[in-house]
Amino acid sequence: RETATEPRYAMDRHELLTRFSLQRPAPAHRLAIAGLNPAAVLVPVVERHDGLHLLLTRRSARLRHHAGQISFPGGRQDPDDQDLIATALRETREELGIPSHLVQVIGTLNPLNTISRFEVLPVLALLDADYPLELSADEVEHAFEVPLNHLLDRRNHIALTFVRAGKQHTVYWIPWQQHYIWGATASMICQLAQHLEK
Repeated sequence: RETATEPRYAMDRHELLTRFSLQRPAPAHRLAIAGLNPAAVLVPVVERHDGLHLLLTRRSARLRHHAGQISFPGGRQDPDDQDLIATALRETREELGIPSHLVQVIGTLNPLNTISRFEVLPVLALLDADYPLELSADEVEHAFEVPLNHLLDRRNHIALTFVRAGKQHTVYWIPWQQHYIWGATASMICQLAQHLEK
């Protein structure tokens, strides 16, 4: 696991829970696409001595879709999943080997419609600091942590706007060390930042 420290102020889990519960859901970026497939990702927050961190993964280069991209653990809803929260927990267990009893679900953000024809529900959760990692080689190349205060800082959000099919779209990028977090994952982080703003 990669972790890092930053000298800036970082919220703790109590403040995260308080700020998340006090704010109304932020408006999510949506694309007008019909026939979307339901999916969910876990947005796992870990408390360290220097503040909260977010656990992210780099997808395997062998995957057909979004190979090598930075993402949250998650995927398509299975028929056996009770709901989309169960989907996020199952996918986290399958991809990272983290059992559900080490995950405390806080709540959900607004679903994000993606150009890959999914409606993805971000599930915010607190992760036990001693979580195990057993990566699925078929799906995950690497897992690492990023300080939450770096990700929530709007100065680190890079917006790229372009026109596609006559409509304007914005793609977000968030740099961290040698990683570039972008696309749906960055949009979810930006939504979380907006939700937690005082």
